[in-house]
Amino acid sequence: MNTDPRAVRPYTSGSAPSEFSVTDGRVRELVIEAGRLDLHYWQDLWRYRELFRTLAWRDISVRYKQTVIGAAWAIIRPFLTLVVFTIVFGKIGRLPSQGAPYALLVISGLLPWMLFSNAMSDASNSLITNANLIGKVYFPRLIVPCAAVMVSLVDFLISLVILAVLMVWYQYVPGPQFLLLPIFIALAFFASLSPALWLTTLNVKYRDVRYVIPFIVQFGLYVSPVGFSSSVVPDRWRLLYSVNPMVGVIDGFRWCIIGGEAKLDLPSLCMCILVTGFFFWLGIRQFRKMERTFADII
Repeated sequence: MNTDPRAVRPYTSGSAPSEFSVTDGRVRELVIEAGRLDLHYWQDLWRYRELFRTLAWRDISVRYKQTVIGAAWAIIRPFLTLVVFTIVFGKIGRLPSQGAPYALLVISGLLPWMLFSNAMSDASNSLITNANLIGKVYFPRLIVPCAAVMVSLVDFLISLVILAVLMVWYQYVPGPQFLLLPIFIALAFFASLSPALWLTTLNVKYRDVRYVIPFIVQFGLYVSPVGFSSSVVPDRWRLLYSVNPMVGVIDGFRWCIIGGEAKLDLPSLCMCILVTGFFFWLGIRQFRKMERTFADII
């Protein structure tokens, strides 16, 4: 049985196969041409944007519905981590703070890291949690992990309350580079989605991958400059250290928020963009290659 909700028009001699779809209340005729499968797929992503909004809103509602503290959990988690890192690295370790209060240095690295880790974890498990939907109806499966990332983005926006409170507490006013912060938020978004697309395809075929993902996230926390400045890394190792894409993202966040001594390392940023772009291409390629088999395997 054809699970595609769009009715297909019978093919007649001398005409190209076509189908009808309903978009925004209007019936549109789509011509199916050989060799244009990828083009129709990316067009379908736009046509199913309402499904994307529905899935994203459903995931956000599930995250906060019938919880004791609700959205405050998005503040409590980073706040407790902030306190621990500030005490361990700032008070005990006495690591350099780049001319800013150590709590600001930590929160400027913690916020993008939590966006990355939560988004990668949610997107990597998204196909498994939506197994019933995937096996019943047709839609571009890429919508599922992209919608899952929206929950982490909402958590990130809520967590910005901590940054605002700390800036008021320390009377710290960011410079004009703060306006470039959305660029690094988008970079963190793609840095998390890129490996998630690859991991979610593996998670469909090999269910034990879900046990590896928390280890990757935990390991990445300690090899990323979250609780400390990347300036403590020797110069000869800096470029190799920047292979971790979150190094460039976190340094960019700190430069936008702290400024001053927190200078933007252009080689690290370029390496971050290259690595993120490569994994995004690899993730899309692997996802599209395995997408047709999801309904059978899952």
